[in-house]
Amino acid sequence: MHAITVTEPGGPEQIEWAEVETPSPAPGEVLVRTVAVGVNRADLLQRQGHYPPPKGISETMGLEATGVVEELGEGVTDLAVGDEVACLLAGGGYAEFFVVPSGQCIRPPQGVDLVTAAQLVEVAATVVSNMDGVHLREGETFLVHGGAGGIGTFAIQYAKALGCRVITTAGSEAKLEHCRAMGADVAIDYHDDWVAELKQATDGKGADVILDVMGAKYLELNVDALATEGRLVIIGMQGGVKGTLNIGKLLNKRALVTATSLRFRPVEEKAEICRRVAEVVWPMVEDGRIKPAPETRIPLAEARRAHEQLAGGENVGKIILVA
Repeated sequence: MHAITVTEPGGPEQIEWAEVETPSPAPGEVLVRTVAVGVNRADLLQRQGHYPPPKGISETMGLEATGVVEELGEGVTDLAVGDEVACLLAGGGYAEFFVVPSGQCIRPPQGVDLVTAAQLVEVAATVVSNMDGVHLREGETFLVHGGAGGIGTFAIQYAKALGCRVITTAGSEAKLEHCRAMGADVAIDYHDDWVAELKQATDGKGADVILDVMGAKYLELNVDALATEGRLVIIGMQGGVKGTLNIGKLLNKRALVTATSLRFRPVEEKAEICRRVAEVVWPMVEDGRIKPAPETRIPLAEARRAHEQLAGGENVGKIILVA
């Protein structure tokens, strides 16, 4: 088979489309023929050498993919050859075939084709697992940074479906308008004093829950933006890995700061998260409460172009590699 390989850590120019050995499913796994792969910023970090896969997982990038089951590993009884599946991966998606534990495969939502379904799995699993973890509730104020991206587009709609007031940040008027179209009640340009605008929009209270992809760069600002008993969830490192935390401010607010990674969770936990996505999110997609993000479809062999486009910062919605 062919797969996207990285000759050495670095820029998009290190990406190659090369012939590699087709993997075989281990017990409890299935081999899937790839239809489409979602592109995530974690893929850019992996290409740069900053986010290696867990031990024993394929070095090939790709954390979410869809396809058709080609072969069953020993002991797999919940799937059959020919089944269409949407899969949460720890790696391996940028290839013509990939292997995945069967529990991390779910059938796509009704009425959604396999290409579009490739943009939903990882973002849904990330948002739902984290919002379950901090108990996001109806009536709370929810802030998500990067509202025009894949995570942001999904999170805005999911929080609205839960009955929350949603505030988001983005970097251009076109992206802010996209956020509003997705249901954001307040959309703020992050080039401005977004903390002050958030406080003004909440009568000085702040946000009950913040979902952050920036990391260190926004740590102090996010704590400033939290309401009393607020919860900050960090899921990305676009703004660096080391920040300063004012413990006194955190104590005064009785607030929580937590950071999570989906990729390194045990297989059993990821299988449970996938079941949760199928149970909670797919009905929201099927009845229109959550709409897929705008798509940019690029051939899998041209993954270099996809990485360049995502890194450029102008993309709205989700980039999908099509096999």
